Amino acid sequence: MNVQAPESLKPGEARCPGPSTRDLILRDGWEVPAALIAEDYTFLGDEDMPYDRYTSPAFFQAEFDRMWNKVWQWACREEHIPEVGDHYVHDVGPYSILVARVAPDEVRAYWNSCLHRGTQLRPSDSVGNVMQFRCPFHGWTWNLDGSLKEIPCRWDFPKVTDDEFRLPQVKVARWGGFIFINMDENAGPLEDYLGPLADHLKDRWDLSRRYVAMHIQKILPANWKAAQEAFLEAYHVVETHQQSLAITSDANCQYDTFSDKVTRFVHTVGIQSPHYPVEQSQQEIIEKMRFAPRGVTLKEGETARATAAQFLRETMSEEFKVDLSGYSDSEMLDSIEYHLFPNMFFFPGVSLPMLYRFRPNGMDVDSAVFDLLLLRPLADGETAPEAPAPVKIGIKQSYTEVPGLNPLLGAVYDQDTMNLDMQQKGFKASRKAGQTLGNYQEVRIRRIHRTLDAYLNA
Repeated sequence: MNVQAPESLKPGEARCPGPSTRDLILRDGWEVPAALIAEDYTFLGDEDMPYDRYTSPAFFQAEFDRMWNKVWQWACREEHIPEVGDHYVHDVGPYSILVARVAPDEVRAYWNSCLHRGTQLRPSDSVGNVMQFRCPFHGWTWNLDGSLKEIPCRWDFPKVTDDEFRLPQVKVARWGGFIFINMDENAGPLEDYLGPLADHLKDRWDLSRRYVAMHIQKILPANWKAAQEAFLEAYHVVETHQQSLAITSDANCQYDTFSDKVTRFVHTVGIQSPHYPVEQSQQEIIEKMRFAPRGVTLKEGETARATAAQFLRETMSEEFKVDLSGYSDSEMLDSIEYHLFPNMFFFPGVSLPMLYRFRPNGMDVDSAVFDLLLLRPLADGETAPEAPAPVKIGIKQSYTEVPGLNPLLGAVYDQDTMNLDMQQKGFKASRKAGQTLGNYQEVRIRRIHRTLDAYLNA
């Protein structure tokens, strides 16, 4: 498919020929949440995006100085620290934040640094349970509430007062089962930052009614922005995921820019791509679907999409002891992906229940930490089990090696990340100064950079 946009259209108005995502979802015949079929696209320009935003150490440092220390970012889930004394260390670049449950329903966050000579109170990227924070260097100790408890040889520190040597706090907020931190003491409320995301992810999309079933962490060989941008559009499906063209409607994926911090795409499954070279029968489509009953023969009028969705309703309802009978075909099958600036992805769908987070890998401009979490629904009355430790895989390891991860899904993540090393190197090799983005399909990338610029230029 290589159809040029009519000259009469303004920039950003062109769409893939054929039905829209909204049309496809409504065609299923289900009553769906209003948020699912909401549409909100804004043309944000068509200038090239300079490559030095991904390669320049100075630009990278400016992000730490003016953005990372000003934004709300989720550090962990509630189930990472369920008990008093549980703590989780969240690291991003040079910053290290110690998040702790200090009472059954109270969470605090502290700068992870001893007030004596700066040693970290708890190791980077660690979890654990303690009733006090004791520096491993000289033994200065604080209570969970941040109050100073003990200084060996305190007689030698007459200038130290209990009030002045409380652990400095970092702002904390909780929403949807997530614990967010913000290093800016003047930051506005998390609710304002979330904006439309909080209005969308509620009721049966409320992620506090899910729990972390699996956590995979991998270093990716690309700048953190390039790494996450590989997941912000379905435009790459035609080349990167060619095996999916028979069963996914990629080119008529819907892209939304709900606010300066919240974007979304909705990518339908069980419908062939406009790129697919031949028209298929519904039987042919269902035989190629990953989440579908094996050996089924469709009757006249039955669709692959509806049959696969019903199969998932029945099997997942039984597996997780939850009632999914009211969930639409789209919620059962489709990739419904929200992004919250700067680095957080939320999927409220049922069969694709992921969370993504992308962070700089320390102070390396050319690599990123990718956290992939899979959520599962909680049954009525069920409490979330403690979150599993992340399975860490090497930069050259395959996702198919992760125990418990469906190998077919693992292979998709291998495809998603296989181009990153060449892209990061290509940024530096190019004689062209920047990348040329699609007006519609890659608008979420441009939205992130515009918001980033607002922080850098503030």
